[in-house]
Amino acid sequence: MDIPDHLMDGDVMDTTEVHETTIDMDPFVLGMRSPVAQTKHQKLSNGDRVAHSRSPSFRQEIMTTTAKPALEQLPYSTSQTGLVYDVRMRFHVEVRPEVNQGVHPEDPRRIYAIYKELVDAGLVDDPSTVSLAPSVLARIPTRFVTKQEVCAVHSERHWEFVISLELWDNEDLHNGGSQMDSIYLSKNSPMCARLSAGGAIEACRGILNGHVKNAIAVIRPPGHHAEHDEPMGFCLFNNVPIAVKACQNEFKDTCRKVLILDWDVHHGNGVQQAFYNDPNVLYISLHVHQGGKFYPAGPKGDHLHCGEGPGLGKNINIPWRTAGMTDADYVLAFQKIVMPIAQDFDPDLVVVSAGFDAAEGDMLGKCHVSPAGYAHMTHMLMSLADGKVAVCLEGGYNLRSIAVSALAVTRTLMGEPPGRLATTIPTPSGVDSIEEVLRQQAKYWPCLYPKDPSKRIKQTEGERIHDIVREYQAGWLWENLGMSDLFIAHSKTSRSFTNQVLATSNHSESRPLLVIFHDPPDLVGTPDPRTQRLELHNTWLTDSVKQYIRWAYDRGFAVIDVNVPKHLTDLEETHEHAEEIDGKKNIDETQLLAKYLWDNYIELSESKHIFMLGIGKAYTSIVNFLKENDRCRERLTKVIGFISDECTLPSYKSTTDDFLDRWYRDASKIFVATGHYVWEKHKFKPPGKKWGTLQRSDYNDMQEMLSHHCKEVTGILTVLTDDWEPEAAPVVGASEEET
Repeated sequence: MDIPDHLMDGDVMDTTEVHETTIDMDPFVLGMRSPVAQTKHQKLSNGDRVAHSRSPSFRQEIMTTTAKPALEQLPYSTSQTGLVYDVRMRFHVEVRPEVNQGVHPEDPRRIYAIYKELVDAGLVDDPSTVSLAPSVLARIPTRFVTKQEVCAVHSERHWEFVISLELWDNEDLHNGGSQMDSIYLSKNSPMCARLSAGGAIEACRGILNGHVKNAIAVIRPPGHHAEHDEPMGFCLFNNVPIAVKACQNEFKDTCRKVLILDWDVHHGNGVQQAFYNDPNVLYISLHVHQGGKFYPAGPKGDHLHCGEGPGLGKNINIPWRTAGMTDADYVLAFQKIVMPIAQDFDPDLVVVSAGFDAAEGDMLGKCHVSPAGYAHMTHMLMSLADGKVAVCLEGGYNLRSIAVSALAVTRTLMGEPPGRLATTIPTPSGVDSIEEVLRQQAKYWPCLYPKDPSKRIKQTEGERIHDIVREYQAGWLWENLGMSDLFIAHSKTSRSFTNQVLATSNHSESRPLLVIFHDPPDLVGTPDPRTQRLELHNTWLTDSVKQYIRWAYDRGFAVIDVNVPKHLTDLEETHEHAEEIDGKKNIDETQLLAKYLWDNYIELSESKHIFMLGIGKAYTSIVNFLKENDRCRERLTKVIGFISDECTLPSYKSTTDDFLDRWYRDASKIFVATGHYVWEKHKFKPPGKKWGTLQRSDYNDMQEMLSHHCKEVTGILTVLTDDWEPEAAPVVGASEEET
C-alpha cells in the first residue's frame, strides 16, 4: 500500500475542508482572550483557525505572553499553568459503532467533557465565557508529531501502519480494528494520534522552555498501552514515552532524568517496555492487577518486574490485588513508596500518565479515587523537579468522573491546595500490596525498608518460625490432650507436613467428632523498622483455636486438627522472603486433603455427630469439598466458619442442584468480620442462602473473632449433641487403674 509523502515525512496535513463543520459546532477551539488574539479569532474562518492555531508564529505569540511571572519574588506561584487541547482530536471515532454494545468507552467526548469543565470553572481564557480566575491557563497549541519522534519509541513498521489508516476504506477499518487488541480505527486516527503525541511533547516543551510552570494535556487517543510494534488498549502511539524521549533529546542538560508516574487503573505495559533497561527514566505504575487477570492480562504488571540491566530498579509496579481501591490506598502508596523513591531519584521532569479510570464511578476501573485523591497525588508530585510536572491524559471513561477529577488536578497545578480526603483508612488488601512492593524494591533503593535479611539468616542457620510453632502446638496437644500425628500420604516432602494433622486417639469411636481446618496462628509484635528483628519478650503467639480443642476434649468429643500452612518449607531452604502459596492452589490442595481425611478416617468413624469448623482461608476448601461430595451431607451435623475481612466468602451455589444452597443455609453458621465487603454489598438486601447462614461479628481480627464467639459456638455444639451423654475426659498419662 502506497503512503502519501506528506504523511510519511511529518508535514502538517491540510484538514480545513474535512473539519470545517465539526469545528463550527464546538465553541471551544482557541480560547484566547488577549485583545490581539480576540481580533484574530473573530476574523478567521473555521479552516483558517485550525491552520493558524498550529503555526509557529501563533505558538510564539501565546508563549511569550506567559513566560514572565507576575512577581519575580515568587517566580513559580505567579507563573501560569499550560493547557493543551485541540478539538481535532475528537475526530478519531468508530466507523461502525456496535449498536448493541452502546457507546465505546474511549468516547470522543472525553476530552470535550474535561475542557468544558475547565471552561465552566473559569480557568480557560475562552471567548464564550467570562473568565473567573485572575491568572487563567496558558494555551499551548499542539502539533503533529514527526516520524523521527515516533520512531524513537515505535518501529518504522508501526508508524507506517498507523499513517496508512487514512487510505483504508470503512470496511477494512472496522474489520481491522475488531481483529486487534481492544482498539478501533478510522480515517482520522492517524491525524488524532499524531496530534495527541505532539500535544504531549509540546506540554513538556512548554515547561522546560520556561513558558509555563507546569501543564495539563487533554489529549486522545491515549497511549500507555501501545507497544513498540503494536497498538492496543485504545492506544495507537505511546504519547508519554515519545514526549520524554523528544525532550531528553532536545534538552540534554536540563532534562536528563525523568519520572513517569502512571496512575491509570490499567498497567502501562507500553511505557514499561519503552524504558525497561533505561537508568534515566523511572517508571512507577499504580494499577489493578488481580494476579494478572486485569487488563492487560499477564504477569508483566506484577511487583517482580523491576527493570533489567542498567534499568534494574527503575521500573516499579504497585499492583493492587483487587479493584475497589480508595484515596487512602493511593496516598499510602505515595507516602511509603512513590515519594521516597522519587526524591532519591531526583528527576528533572515529572510526567504523569493520568488515566482517571480509578475514579469513583468508572465502569471499567471499579475503584473509588476521588477528585481530592488525585489532587493530593498531584500536590506531592509538584514537590519534585522544581515543580516541573506535565499531566497527560490517558484513560478514564465516565465523562463526569474524568471531568471533575481533571479539574481538581488542574486547580492543584495552578496553586490551589487539595481538598479533604473522603477516607484515610487504607484497605487491608492495599496495605498488603504496598508491603509486598516495599520488600521487593528495598533491594534497589537505600531509602526503603525493610531490607531482605535472607543472607544474614542463612549464615546463622535460621529456621522458619511457622514450622517451629506447629511443632510446639503438636507437643502441647500431645502432652495435654494426647493428640498425635495422623498419617497423610503426600506427593512431595516438606517439613511443613510434619504434624499437619493431629487427632485424639478416639477419633474412630461412636462419639461426636469435631474436625477443624485452620490457618496457622498469628505472631504479634513490632519489628525493628531497620533490622526487622523481633524481640521475643515483646512477641506473642495468639492461638485461639486451642480454646475450641480444649472444650471439645473436656466434653468427650473426638478431635481432628488440621493446620493449613501458607508456605511449604523446601528441603533445601533458601531463607528468602516467601510469598504465600497461590490462593487457588492452596485451596485446591486443602480440598484434596479434606477428601483424603474423609475417605480414610472420618467416613469410617462411628460418630453420629460430625462437625466441621473452617477458620480463615481454609474454610473455602471445606465448602468446595462439600459441594463435590454429596454423601457428606448425610453425616454432617453442622458446618461452622470464620471469615475475617481479608478472606473471600465462598458460596455454595450449584447450577444443577437447587437443594444444595437450602441445605447449606440450614446446616451452616458463618461468622463474618464486621468490615467484610459482603456487608457493604448487601447493605439494603440480606445476603442470599447461597452464602449460608451469616452472622456479623463485632470484630475484624480472626483471633478476636474466635475468642469472642467461642461460647456461642460451643453452645450450638452442646445443643446439637444433647442426645449423647458426655464422658469424663481421660487424664493423659494415667494408668488404667487410675482411670
